[in-house]
Amino acid sequence: MNIEQARFNMIEQQIRPWNVLDQDVLDTLHIVKREQYVPAACASLAFADTEIPLGNGETMLNPKVEARILQELQVKKHENVLEIGAGSGYMAALLASKARHVTTVEINPALKEMAQQNLAKAGVTNVTVELGNGSEGWSAGAPFDVIVISGALEVLPEVFLKQLKVGGRIAAIVGTAPVMQCVLITRVAETAYDTVQVFETNIKALVSAPQPSHFEF
Repeated sequence: MNIEQARFNMIEQQIRPWNVLDQDVLDTLHIVKREQYVPAACASLAFADTEIPLGNGETMLNPKVEARILQELQVKKHENVLEIGAGSGYMAALLASKARHVTTVEINPALKEMAQQNLAKAGVTNVTVELGNGSEGWSAGAPFDVIVISGALEVLPEVFLKQLKVGGRIAAIVGTAPVMQCVLITRVAETAYDTVQVFETNIKALVSAPQPSHFEF
């Protein structure tokens, strides 16, 4: 396989048609090598338009979903990012290429180890991989400039809103299968938030995601 040709095809045939047109983001997809974060058994799928299995029922997000989230967040060099769900470390690497520092929280010890090793091998030094359950927030290092939740939630726990700086952004995929919404939430003031629905998708639920109460008064 010609890796650079495959990467080019991924960007031109999958990612651009999904309204990812920010040249800075497209350049980042060339620089951060996706194949370095894919399990060896799935090497042939590194640039495919599919979720890639990581074991234990977990997957890497589809490339176009990762790219679109990166574009919408517009991460800046002085910003600190929280990611919930490290997976293989690829999304953290994309974010780290734009940010000052990324804290990525992974509940699965094997995936935490995988992400840490992949990031170290790729020479990424501004990511901290934490082992823990971040499904209801992560207070260490809060408040953050950017929060990315790399798994679906039925509803977004309010604690994430509180752990965001004014001017900060959250990207989350909210709802239930088969139709979920990627939402971009910006904290515009101490008590005010602006929410934009960015695209529809359907991804795996975040591990240990809190179940919303359906109790009605």
